[in-house]
Amino acid sequence: MEKELLVYIDDQFYPKSEAKISVYDHGLLYGDGVFEGIRAYNGIVFKLKEHIDRLYRSAHTIMLKIPMTKSEMTKAVLETLKKNNLKDAYIRLVVTRGVGNLGLDPRKCPKPTIFIITEPMLQLHSPEVKEKGIKTIIAWVKRDPVDATTHEIKSLNYLNSILGKIEANITGADEAICLNRAGFVCEGVGENIFIVKEGKVFTPPISSGALDGITRTVIMKLAEKLGYEVVERNITPNELFTAEEVFFTGTAAEVTPIRKINERVIGKGKPGPVTKRIMEGFYKLIKDPKEGTPFS
Repeated sequence: MEKELLVYIDDQFYPKSEAKISVYDHGLLYGDGVFEGIRAYNGIVFKLKEHIDRLYRSAHTIMLKIPMTKSEMTKAVLETLKKNNLKDAYIRLVVTRGVGNLGLDPRKCPKPTIFIITEPMLQLHSPEVKEKGIKTIIAWVKRDPVDATTHEIKSLNYLNSILGKIEANITGADEAICLNRAGFVCEGVGENIFIVKEGKVFTPPISSGALDGITRTVIMKLAEKLGYEVVERNITPNELFTAEEVFFTGTAAEVTPIRKINERVIGKGKPGPVTKRIMEGFYKLIKDPKEGTPFS
């Protein structure tokens, strides 16, 4: 019988089937908490430091004090991977406001809840789908504005993204693209987005309401290293339709080409040369021990 995976919850490890938190936890009741999705490749956690730093930034913004140092949090992530004997894994690191009562007041939650889930590598899209590119739509649901529950904060409140994903599912698309309230392109439901025009690479600025993606930053630096000019600026839906190439980036998505948006074929309807070069460069990067934290 295969050994059950262990889940870290508040300094203890529990079999997956027994890993539970209280129904009074404000992470469940109100989406009050923050999280990170992280990947490990062949015994190296890719950009772990950057993910941990972003977790603490998100927590700071919502005034959630994490009762562990960054060093202790890093150790807990690595220990969970080791206990589960996983070299290639998807890691979900979550910090909630903790157990309170049915009221909103976070002062009723004396101690945050911390849990870490590690699973075998998550495949958001199959290699075959990535090879030909995915089909997307522009969703009716707009990204929450930057002065509200902005996606700049990687919080547990992902209803905005879920509504976009539901629309993609209903229409038979692989994924959805979200606009902000001004009508500019923001990001995918769980990915950042890039377009290629005349040999230049463009991506929406964080001020659009998009997440400051770890993979986004990696790809921007990689594209520049490959000789492409990278520009952060507002992008219109029309620019998506008329781009030479469009692709998503993210921890789960990695680099995912887009071949069609709202039934408009993008470029030649398959991954373009710039996207392919960036994909190849990215797959080399994730194998570099200097780009992450070894744990085995």
